[in-house]
Amino acid sequence: MPTTPLIARCLSGLDGIRHGFFTREGGVSQGIYASLNCGHGSQDDRAHVTENRRRVALALGQTEAEQVLTLYQIHSATALVVDRAIPREDLPKADALVTRTPGLVLGALAADCTPVLFADPEAKVVAAAHAGWRGAFTGVLEATITQMERLGAKRRHIRAAVGPCINQPAYEVGPEFEERFLQSDAAYARYFARPTPDARPHFDLPGFVEGQLIAAGIVQVERQSPCTFASGSRFFSYRRTTKAGEPDYGRQISAIVVG
Repeated sequence: MPTTPLIARCLSGLDGIRHGFFTREGGVSQGIYASLNCGHGSQDDRAHVTENRRRVALALGQTEAEQVLTLYQIHSATALVVDRAIPREDLPKADALVTRTPGLVLGALAADCTPVLFADPEAKVVAAAHAGWRGAFTGVLEATITQMERLGAKRRHIRAAVGPCINQPAYEVGPEFEERFLQSDAAYARYFARPTPDARPHFDLPGFVEGQLIAAGIVQVERQSPCTFASGSRFFSYRRTTKAGEPDYGRQISAIVVG
């Protein structure tokens, strides 16, 4: 069984809703994918990934790997409503899933990007979003909330939790990256810092995601955002893998389910 996932207080104890921000611990994958790699997009053994996803399903009160639904993530602002499991070969390209269907585990895969889990406990509508900087900047969070509202959720009732992702000390970016944000809104300057006056800017991704959620009218927002880059024993990290010259990387999953 997987290790106990990180749990957001704002989502815990909700009647009929379970969730977890899973780490890389507690699975069967080997080598650079050790051990709870849930990304079918990696080059890991498919049987290992399937077993890892089955363990995630079990941890959330379900039984089958096929109940764990993720997407072909493309760093977009697209959120989809789903009411059934979708075969891996038919996965749509999008970055957020929304449902009110019991037993369907919605997952967001990440290896530095920000997973965000949502729940309206009254309407029993849940969602999982993959928010890298591009998706967060272009509106994936607002798109997710809008789709939840279409299923009967009310914005004032929605709770959101921001999961593990790369944190500001490790997220060095270029000046053109910073300029893109400042041209959109000068107030975004608060999400950039420089360790020294002549250093390149560092971006606060979880802070930006949290700020976008609050700006969207979500009253209950919680961060469970340890740095994926800084903790190789607990999390996969695309940036850490790139710096180490490794050929591939695993993906941890954050997931939520009604029922």
